[in-house]
Amino acid sequence: MSDSSSTEALVGILRGEIARLTPGDRMPSSRELTARHGVSPVTVSRAFAQLSAEGEVVTRPGSGTYVAPRRTRSAADAPDTSWQAVALAGRDFDPGAADSLSDAPPAGGIAMAGGYLHPSLRPERALSAALARAARRPGAWDRAPAAGLAPLRAAFAQAAGSAVGPEDVLITGGGQGALSMLFRALAAPGSPVLVESPTYPGALAAARAAGLRPVAVPMDGEGVRPDLLADAFAVTGARLLYCQPTFHNPTGAVLAPARRRQVVDVARAAGAFLVEDDFARHLGHGGPVPLPLVSDDRDGTVVQLTSLTKPASPSLRIGAVIARGPVMRRLQGMRRVDDFFVARPLQEAALELVSTPAWDRHLRALSTRLRERCAVLTGTMARELPDWTPTRIPDGGLHLWVQLPPGLEDSAVADAARAHGVAVNAGARYFPAEQPGACLRLGFAASEDLADLAEGVRRLGAAARACATA
Repeated sequence: MSDSSSTEALVGILRGEIARLTPGDRMPSSRELTARHGVSPVTVSRAFAQLSAEGEVVTRPGSGTYVAPRRTRSAADAPDTSWQAVALAGRDFDPGAADSLSDAPPAGGIAMAGGYLHPSLRPERALSAALARAARRPGAWDRAPAAGLAPLRAAFAQAAGSAVGPEDVLITGGGQGALSMLFRALAAPGSPVLVESPTYPGALAAARAAGLRPVAVPMDGEGVRPDLLADAFAVTGARLLYCQPTFHNPTGAVLAPARRRQVVDVARAAGAFLVEDDFARHLGHGGPVPLPLVSDDRDGTVVQLTSLTKPASPSLRIGAVIARGPVMRRLQGMRRVDDFFVARPLQEAALELVSTPAWDRHLRALSTRLRERCAVLTGTMARELPDWTPTRIPDGGLHLWVQLPPGLEDSAVADAARAHGVAVNAGARYFPAEQPGACLRLGFAASEDLADLAEGVRRLGAAARACATA
């Protein structure tokens, strides 16, 4: 037996003895322990040293080793971190709507919240194979270029359209961190940022963390309204717009073809950047997906953000920012300050994944399965909750945005739903300002199967009835 394992074994034995003794009792001597357990004096010395460091025993030179007084934790012993409130003054941070702790379903419950695919919908075999191949690539563990691996940048550029080149692409560690970086890069603290209403809560949290003031711009079934957008730029003097033109979260809306050019033109006329969050490009339900706004923008107005995380896995934290002009140089500079580069093995794995036929097969299968799940959710709702109104049947994305009937409050329904074993997202967190009505976001991609979706709707019905009678 090694010295370390002998010491660990003796420490375990002595802990048992200490538990049976009372504080102040004398422990067996080193000679006694050596003879009793067949260990060396060095092992006994090490065991006592470890127990002394843990506060279990006290050694008195010339007298022996004794059981230490039992320590009972009192309020006076608790760490006092109250000084930090003063030290952090002026650097307030409220994660607010970004807090996703409520997204997880209760134990044994049904997940209809959150924004990731259930493991059964992920390309996990292809991901594992890609990661294994990536690890064997020459230089896989070398430092990566700050802007990202050239072939991966080229892949993102190709997906964005012929007007985009690899030099316009910066590889990022997923989408959320990139969004935070963009807000810090494109607007000064205290500035307004225009956002669709409703919008992605993580964007609101990132904007506020960067010291920006989100300003709501209403949208309808065809996306953000260009007339109100122009008014918002004029009133606020904003130089930044955040929007999701394709499969908007939470509503699923797609910016109408006639508005796409208008929105970019309004931003350009205001001398503003337009951050296009294109997170759902690979989450279509089988129909045509419009090209990103950045594909038709040559003046650098549009800064596109995209990611592989949503269609692949929460842990494939690989995304890209597409930008032109001085803003790209600023972003590259921020990369060198923030984190130097994105981990090369993960970039290599992403490149392996998107370069294989398995990726295209996965996207086609995912499209079919998302469409099927959306149909099951909407069909079951029509039967079980006919007075709940989906704002649209989405052509892509992972969610259904639902207006609740009068008399129901979204947070109350969401809380009651958790009590009935199903997690959904209350609508209030998606609005940057006043909420015009009670809404829920119902996810159809996080639950295990179609039967769970149908059961989830039935539980929602029970939750709604409980709220109505409360």
